[in-house]
Amino acid sequence: MQWTFRTHEGELVLVTVHEHIISLLQKPDPVILDIGCNDGTDSRCFLELCPEAKLHCFEPDPRAAARFKTKMEPHLDKVALFEVAISDRNGTIDFHPSNGEGEAKEWDLSGSIRRPKKHLVEYDWVRFDRPIPVETRRLDDWCDEAGLKKIDLIWMDVQGAEADVIDGGKEILDKTRFLYTEYSDKELYEGQLSLQAILRLLPSFEVVIQYPREVEGDVLLRNTSL
Repeated sequence: MQWTFRTHEGELVLVTVHEHIISLLQKPDPVILDIGCNDGTDSRCFLELCPEAKLHCFEPDPRAAARFKTKMEPHLDKVALFEVAISDRNGTIDFHPSNGEGEAKEWDLSGSIRRPKKHLVEYDWVRFDRPIPVETRRLDDWCDEAGLKKIDLIWMDVQGAEADVIDGGKEILDKTRFLYTEYSDKELYEGQLSLQAILRLLPSFEVVIQYPREVEGDVLLRNTSL
């Protein structure tokens, strides 16, 4: 995905979202959390752009985690994968794995710890299989155990569970410079928050840029207190 950005000198340049974010971080070795990393596509982009980045990746779907290990094999010494869901509790929770029809068979990009709702109408070619139990961790607790005191970027794609991640990570989010998240102003999953509701949970963050799509979108937020 490419977007046009204006430089400080007023020049318009075409770059990827990952390139734009790395330029904002302005560090050779940023700490990046990829929450809902699926097969590691985004993590690999960050590593290619910033080889010294410290990446911690989280993926509860065993199918996606297996593909992550295969695709990221040359980089497994630089990337840590944790096969858990980041949420507002420690323990286990039901995960709703997605699947598809026809060419989209084995579609594992829509699974969530939230039960699908309008997703069943907006994307009627996606189906959800029987829930499976997965381990879940609060972000604050995981960071305490990992010894992480500051985060440069959280890249978050958790399919409607944004509030769960935020509720379990309030302390470390205060020490996080940038947050990139997918969002939807339609309740694709039960209890999914709109962008405005997400922003109300994050009063110290401001919108840097929105990346709109037909049904949902992505937004990059900056912590104004750091």
